[in-house]
Amino acid sequence: MRIYLPSTLNAARSVWESGQVPAGTGFAVTPALREWYAQSESEEELEYAVLHDAARASLRLLDADPAAPRRRVVFVADLADGDVRVRDDLERGAVEVDFPVPWSAVGAIHVDDGGDEDVLDAVAEAADHIVEADLGGEDAAFTVDSVEGFELLWFAPQELPDLL
Repeated sequence: MRIYLPSTLNAARSVWESGQVPAGTGFAVTPALREWYAQSESEEELEYAVLHDAARASLRLLDADPAAPRRRVVFVADLADGDVRVRDDLERGAVEVDFPVPWSAVGAIHVDDGGDEDVLDAVAEAADHIVEADLGGEDAAFTVDSVEGFELLWFAPQELPDLL
Protein backbone atom coordinates (compact mmCIF):
# COMPACT_ATOMS: atom_id res chain seq x y z
CA MET A 1 0.00 0.00 0.00
CA ARG A 2 1.34 3.44 -0.89
CA ILE A 3 1.02 5.83 2.01
CA TYR A 4 1.47 9.58 2.23
CA LEU A 5 2.93 10.78 5.52
CA PRO A 6 2.68 14.49 6.38
CA SER A 7 5.70 16.17 7.91
CA THR A 8 7.63 19.43 8.23
CA LEU A 9 11.20 20.32 7.33
CA ASN A 10 12.09 20.41 11.04
CA ALA A 11 10.80 16.88 11.48
CA ALA A 12 12.48 15.82 8.23
CA ARG A 13 15.87 16.61 9.77
CA SER A 14 15.34 13.92 12.39
CA VAL A 15 13.99 11.57 9.71
CA TRP A 16 17.26 11.93 7.81
CA GLU A 17 19.37 11.48 10.94
CA SER A 18 17.45 8.44 12.22
CA GLY A 19 16.76 6.80 8.85
CA GLN A 20 13.06 6.39 9.60
CA VAL A 21 9.79 8.30 9.39
CA PRO A 22 8.03 8.31 12.78
CA ALA A 23 4.90 6.25 13.35
CA GLY A 24 1.66 8.15 13.00
CA THR A 25 -1.29 9.03 10.84
CA GLY A 26 -0.94 9.08 7.09
CA PHE A 27 -3.17 8.85 4.05
CA ALA A 28 -3.73 6.17 1.42
CA VAL A 29 -6.22 5.01 -1.16
CA THR A 30 -8.56 3.08 1.15
CA PRO A 31 -11.82 1.29 0.28
CA ALA A 32 -13.88 4.19 1.67
CA LEU A 33 -11.89 6.67 -0.42
CA ARG A 34 -12.42 4.56 -3.55
CA GLU A 35 -16.15 4.47 -2.85
CA TRP A 36 -16.25 8.24 -2.26
CA TYR A 37 -14.46 8.90 -5.57
CA ALA A 38 -16.49 6.24 -7.40
CA GLN A 39 -16.49 8.31 -10.60
CA SER A 40 -12.70 8.00 -10.81
CA GLU A 41 -11.19 4.77 -12.01
CA SER A 42 -7.70 6.22 -12.17
CA GLU A 43 -5.35 5.16 -9.39
CA GLU A 44 -3.29 8.24 -10.22
CA GLU A 45 -6.24 10.57 -9.57
CA LEU A 46 -6.97 8.85 -6.27
CA GLU A 47 -3.36 9.14 -5.16
CA TYR A 48 -3.34 12.81 -6.15
CA ALA A 49 -6.36 13.37 -3.88
CA VAL A 50 -4.59 11.56 -1.04
CA LEU A 51 -1.46 13.67 -1.56
CA HIS A 52 -3.59 16.78 -1.07
CA ASP A 53 -5.04 15.34 2.14
CA ALA A 54 -1.52 14.70 3.45
CA ALA A 55 -0.44 18.21 2.43
CA ARG A 56 -3.38 19.63 4.39
CA ALA A 57 -2.30 17.54 7.39
CA SER A 58 1.18 19.01 6.98
CA LEU A 59 -0.40 22.44 7.53
CA ARG A 60 -1.66 21.21 10.90
CA LEU A 61 1.89 20.17 11.79
CA LEU A 62 3.19 23.58 10.70
CA ASP A 63 0.59 25.24 12.94
CA ALA A 64 1.87 23.15 15.86
CA ASP A 65 5.52 24.06 15.15
CA PRO A 66 5.86 27.82 14.59
CA ALA A 67 9.65 27.45 14.18
CA ALA A 68 9.33 25.13 11.18
CA PRO A 69 9.94 26.64 7.73
CA ARG A 70 6.58 27.29 6.08
CA ARG A 71 6.75 24.51 3.49
CA ARG A 72 4.45 21.50 3.37
CA VAL A 73 6.31 18.16 3.34
CA VAL A 74 4.89 14.74 2.47
CA PHE A 75 6.85 11.48 2.51
CA VAL A 76 5.60 8.74 0.18
CA ALA A 77 6.30 5.17 1.24
CA ASP A 78 5.25 1.70 0.15
CA LEU A 79 4.31 -0.75 2.90
CA ALA A 80 2.58 -4.10 3.01
CA ASP A 81 -1.20 -3.81 3.38
CA GLY A 82 -1.05 -5.61 6.73
CA ASP A 83 1.40 -3.05 8.10
CA VAL A 84 -1.14 -0.24 7.82
CA ARG A 85 -4.34 0.13 9.82
CA VAL A 86 -7.13 1.85 7.87
CA ARG A 87 -8.73 4.63 9.92
CA ASP A 88 -11.64 5.75 7.76
CA ASP A 89 -13.38 6.49 11.07
CA LEU A 90 -11.10 9.53 11.37
CA GLU A 91 -11.24 10.70 7.78
CA ARG A 92 -11.64 9.02 4.40
CA GLY A 93 -8.22 7.78 3.38
CA ALA A 94 -6.68 8.05 6.83
CA VAL A 95 -4.35 5.25 7.88
CA GLU A 96 -2.32 4.58 11.00
CA VAL A 97 1.23 3.28 10.95
CA ASP A 98 2.16 1.87 14.35
CA PHE A 99 5.92 1.66 13.77
CA PRO A 100 8.66 3.89 12.35
CA VAL A 101 8.75 3.57 8.56
CA PRO A 102 12.25 2.59 7.40
CA TRP A 103 13.92 5.04 5.04
CA SER A 104 14.29 2.22 2.50
CA ALA A 105 10.47 2.21 2.10
CA VAL A 106 10.37 5.91 1.16
CA GLY A 107 10.10 6.35 -2.59
CA ALA A 108 9.56 10.10 -2.89
CA ILE A 109 9.22 13.37 -1.05
CA HIS A 110 6.84 16.18 -1.99
CA VAL A 111 7.73 19.69 -0.80
CA ASP A 112 6.63 23.24 -1.54
CA ASP A 113 8.92 25.35 -3.73
CA GLY A 114 11.16 27.17 -1.25
CA GLY A 115 12.18 29.75 -3.85
CA ASP A 116 8.66 31.00 -4.59
CA GLU A 117 7.63 33.76 -2.19
CA ASP A 118 3.98 33.48 -3.23
CA VAL A 119 3.98 29.81 -2.20
CA LEU A 120 5.72 30.48 1.09
CA ASP A 121 3.34 33.33 1.96
CA ALA A 122 0.26 31.25 1.07
CA VAL A 123 1.48 28.25 3.10
CA ALA A 124 2.29 30.45 6.10
CA GLU A 125 -1.17 32.02 5.99
CA ALA A 126 -2.88 28.65 5.53
CA ALA A 127 -0.96 27.17 8.48
CA ASP A 128 -2.11 30.11 10.61
CA HIS A 129 -5.76 29.43 9.67
CA ILE A 130 -5.93 25.62 9.46
CA VAL A 131 -7.47 25.09 12.91
CA GLU A 132 -10.13 27.72 12.30
CA ALA A 133 -10.86 26.12 8.91
CA ASP A 134 -11.14 22.69 10.55
CA LEU A 135 -13.68 24.19 12.97
CA GLY A 136 -15.84 25.45 10.11
CA GLY A 137 -14.64 29.02 9.59
CA GLU A 138 -15.57 29.92 6.00
CA ASP A 139 -12.96 32.66 5.52
CA ALA A 140 -10.28 30.45 7.02
CA ALA A 141 -11.35 27.56 4.77
CA PHE A 142 -10.99 29.83 1.74
CA THR A 143 -7.46 30.74 2.87
CA VAL A 144 -6.51 27.11 3.41
CA ASP A 145 -8.10 25.94 0.17
CA SER A 146 -6.21 28.60 -1.80
CA VAL A 147 -2.85 26.98 -0.98
CA GLU A 148 -3.97 23.85 -2.86
CA GLY A 149 -3.44 25.84 -6.06
CA PHE A 150 0.30 25.50 -5.52
CA GLU A 151 1.68 22.13 -6.58
CA LEU A 152 4.14 20.30 -4.38
CA LEU A 153 7.45 19.53 -6.04
CA TRP A 154 8.68 15.94 -6.33
CA PHE A 155 12.08 14.91 -4.95
CA ALA A 156 13.88 11.59 -4.77
CA PRO A 157 14.65 10.40 -1.21
CA GLN A 158 18.38 10.96 -1.62
CA GLU A 159 17.67 14.67 -2.25
CA LEU A 160 16.37 15.25 1.29
CA PRO A 161 19.68 16.71 2.61
CA ASP A 162 19.50 19.36 -0.13
CA LEU A 163 16.06 20.41 1.15
CA LEU A 164 17.14 20.77 4.77
